[in-house]
Parts: sequence; structure tokens; C-alpha cells
Amino acid sequence: MSTPDGLPVVSRLADLARLVETHHGLYVRWSRGPAPDLGRVSSTDELTGVPMPGLSANPLDVEDWWEDRSVELWVARRLYDYAHLPHEKGPDVRPWVLWGRETGRGPDNEPLVVDVDPLCWIADGMIGEARAEVARQERAWGPLRRDGR
Repeated sequence: MSTPDGLPVVSRLADLARLVETHHGLYVRWSRGPAPDLGRVSSTDELTGVPMPGLSANPLDVEDWWEDRSVELWVARRLYDYAHLPHEKGPDVRPWVLWGRETGRGPDNEPLVVDVDPLCWIADGMIGEARAEVARQERAWGPLRRDGR
């Protein structure tokens, strides 16, 4: 499946995990999409209004300390952590995967990326799959936004 902007849509955690296993330097960004983002290639610090030198995104690369654990669980956790964003920023905010070069860090220590190459959208249903994967874990845990939403 692809979208009007020509980007394919990844609809299963397993497919995204395979992409992460075979490509280094991938990020997930929650926004209205590549078209509006690539016109400015800058995010804004919401607290101060200061423009930042790149798009804020979250890395998908698996860290060495994760060792041989499930890449699907890693990816699920990366999606789950920010699944609150459409609720806060509007229903047209969706996750998409990009390749980029890190140019700095934002105020929440998130990477700021430039030289962005959009790769795919993440299907809405995959967020439910990520939530289910996290729920199967033995320990109680929640997303970064822990205010009950």
C-alpha cells in the first residue's frame, strides 16, 4: 500500500523491525508528514518558540545493550513511547519513518535531523500492535507521557 505522496505504508511491527535490522540511521517522526516538514526542515521548541536546526525525531536504531532481544519489541517500545502525540497535537499527526543525519539535540534530548529522506508511513493499526506488544511484557510500565492519557 502507498499514499498519495507516494510513500509506502508499513502496517506490521515485523516489517518495520526488518527495516530497522537492515538500515542504520532510521528515525520515527510524529507530524503532519514529510511534505510540510521538508519545506522548513526545522522544529520549534514549544516552550520558548526557538527554532531548532533540524527535525525532532526519535531513533529507531537498536542499541548494543539490547543484545539479541526482539527487534519487534524494541520498535514497539519506540512507537508506544510517543503514541500520545496525535491526541495532543491533532488527529492529522501520524508517525513516519525517515533516514537522516543527526545535527544536534533538542531540549528533551531528542535528535534533530537534517538531510531527511522519507521512507514510509506507519499505519495507524501498528500503534495498537505496539501497545499489545508492550502489554505482554511482565513488568508494569507506561509511555513517556504518564498523565493518564
